[in-house]
Amino acid sequence: LRLFLNGNLQFSSADEYRYHEALVHPAMSSVTNPANILVLGGGDGLAVREILKYPGVKKITLVDLDPTMTKLFSSLEILTQLNKRSLLDKKVTIHNEDAFIWLKNNRQLYDVVVVDFPDPSNFSIGKLYSKTFYSILKTVVAPDGIAVIQSTSPFVAPKSFWCIDTTIRDTGMLTKAYHNMVPSFGEWGYIMAMNNNTHQWFASMPANLRFLNNETMQQMFVFPEDMKVKQPLQVNKLNNQALVGYFETEWDRYLDL
Repeated sequence: LRLFLNGNLQFSSADEYRYHEALVHPAMSSVTNPANILVLGGGDGLAVREILKYPGVKKITLVDLDPTMTKLFSSLEILTQLNKRSLLDKKVTIHNEDAFIWLKNNRQLYDVVVVDFPDPSNFSIGKLYSKTFYSILKTVVAPDGIAVIQSTSPFVAPKSFWCIDTTIRDTGMLTKAYHNMVPSFGEWGYIMAMNNNTHQWFASMPANLRFLNNETMQQMFVFPEDMKVKQPLQVNKLNNQALVGYFETEWDRYLDL
């Protein structure tokens, strides 16, 4: 089963577990007793499925723009089998709203924030990767909490990937970048962001995951030379949308090969 949005592959059921385990568990397993969780995007409920593997979680707030997505993944049997009926769990509250506006109006703190937006392929999505957005995000991450952001491919688009890292760090947050192989996508990247660096990394990872274990977790934080960028990169701002420029150039060049 494959899901496409606007012609772009979002996941394949053959290997989506690799993506969602990597997206969720490094952050969740490094926060002591994560109880209040926010998911931005992720209307398929697959990230929520992984979050629910932590019995101490008390509340999950999911903000996804498209009510059709959350309705399909709450009702269609082939999809609820895939996400283990996660969106129907009593711990989950769904808001079908613009995440930028919703977050700006939010007044709660969250132990973990999972940011699972589509890639920054246009200006309307690029705003969700801007310094303005990350400055708001910083205010909702609990003092000992962690946010994690899906951040495109550091192999195909290293400038895009490290631009996201640069932009987050420009807000004053600390970052921890990593990557893994998802066969449907290739090498994929993620960035954790936090307000302090006192975490016990990966201390409470669930047992019996399909992809992650202690060894693979450590390997994900090592970047080979062809995923690094040595030149300074611009901060992605609402008035320059530098990230969209990097993204279009790098992905267009790759697809033309």
